Amino acid sequence: MTVAFTPPIASLEETGSLGICHLKRYWSRTLSKRGGQRVNETATDLQYDRLVIDALGLGLDQGLRHMLEHTPGFHEFEQWVRETAGEPEPERVARFNAAVRGEAPPGSARDLIEAVERADDVLSTGDLAHWEEHGYVIVSEAVTEAVRAAAEALLWEKVEAVPNDQTTWHGPKRRGITVDFYQHPVLTSIRRSPRIHKAFAQLWRTPDLWASTDRLGFNPPALPGQPGAAVQGMHWDVSLVRPIPFGTQGILYLTDTPPEQGAFTLVPGFNRRIDAWLDSLPEGAVPGQQDLPALGAQPIGGKAGDLIIWNHLLPHGPTPNHGQRPRMVFYLNMYPASYRAQAEWL
Repeated sequence: MTVAFTPPIASLEETGSLGICHLKRYWSRTLSKRGGQRVNETATDLQYDRLVIDALGLGLDQGLRHMLEHTPGFHEFEQWVRETAGEPEPERVARFNAAVRGEAPPGSARDLIEAVERADDVLSTGDLAHWEEHGYVIVSEAVTEAVRAAAEALLWEKVEAVPNDQTTWHGPKRRGITVDFYQHPVLTSIRRSPRIHKAFAQLWRTPDLWASTDRLGFNPPALPGQPGAAVQGMHWDVSLVRPIPFGTQGILYLTDTPPEQGAFTLVPGFNRRIDAWLDSLPEGAVPGQQDLPALGAQPIGGKAGDLIIWNHLLPHGPTPNHGQRPRMVFYLNMYPASYRAQAEWL
């Protein structure tokens, strides 16, 4: 069943059968815009759009695509959420609702946050100095070997490829390097890794963080005479309208990834010079259309299990794979409920 009208805009705290705030408002705004209605959106709307989807364990594109393609009624949309990501954990719903209402995290969430705060530091003084200077840091052994191996096996399965059969690495249905798969226990265990949480907590200077529900990535070696899988050029995932708030992003290597193997690439230290660079651009110039690799892009290789966290002010992107094995990664990030930067491809 689909709705043939633009629904009235729900309030922030209006809930449905899932009991979670903002979801009905997000649904009603999305379908109203799809129906051609002008919708006044606040910074709070954009803040909680991403957070409510992450809290439910959905991919942002996954939820948005379902609404736009199927225009479900709200009851049907909530049922799709259950079928896709499972029944939401009551503790996560209560924690999200508390954040919306400006209340302290409830008991179980508070216990988790306090445990992260008490945990030993993951990033050393040297790591933090490297972060300040270069805008990125590498967390080694971010997950256990068992979890890493399980995630690697899951990715091989999802792309329908065989590790020792190169003829299977370039599937006919595969476009680009991202793999739109979000829900699986092993991926949940990575998102809830105490070691990863602590590293992000040190950078954000708060343990009260939420994990993103993001994709996997598979980039096979380029075939002779072909450029290889289409890769997104260097870019930012945040609006560069100033003042730009602090933010992070992360990528976990699931296999050893030397620099030539399509390694993640960034411009070290650009977090310290982005303002001067923006000021130097001619009037009307689009930042994302400049020669970003010429700013000093460097591929950052790593070992299986390494997590690269970078300041979102750094231009970044994948590179063509000229190695012998596929680049296999898992994207993830953590952020506080107060984070309000609007994502925007530039």
